[in-house]
Amino acid sequence: MRTINVDSKIVEVRKMKVLLDSDVAALYGVETKRINEAVKNNIDKFPKGYIISLNSKEIKDLRSKISTANNNSKTRVLPKAFTEKGLYMLATILKSPKATQTTLAIIETFAKIRELTRTVGELSKTTTKEEKQPLMQKSGEIMADILGDSLNISETETSFEINLAVMNIKHTVKRK
Repeated sequence: MRTINVDSKIVEVRKMKVLLDSDVAALYGVETKRINEAVKNNIDKFPKGYIISLNSKEIKDLRSKISTANNNSKTRVLPKAFTEKGLYMLATILKSPKATQTTLAIIETFAKIRELTRTVGELSKTTTKEEKQPLMQKSGEIMADILGDSLNISETETSFEINLAVMNIKHTVKRK
């Protein structure tokens, strides 16, 4: 169902999962300045913790980690990052059909990330193989669901492997 690739745009800033204003704008199909205008015109809907104003060091760190044309150094305004709460609030002021579709994709992605976090947390507390197996399966399914649309399938197979502190997830897609 989800055709919008939200998961690849989520970054971590100040130990929070966020979306940069330029990526939010790209997801909604508008210019970054339109997103920031919507926020400015509804400032009462965005209390502290809903939007983060990035500082120069954070921008430099992001540039070294990700390469994106939207994150260029020619902008006169420091980028902002929307927390999950900020994205939900933004959804209340953007009303187009594309905005609705994008909002649903964002909500589903963050919900899956929270579910994966809970499952991995449970996995770290379990001790028996019988308890771990279903949790590992569930974690793998969530990861495949989150990353599924962004996997490129070759003529034979595509694999990805994620090594988390308490488990190692490997997912292989074979084309018949």
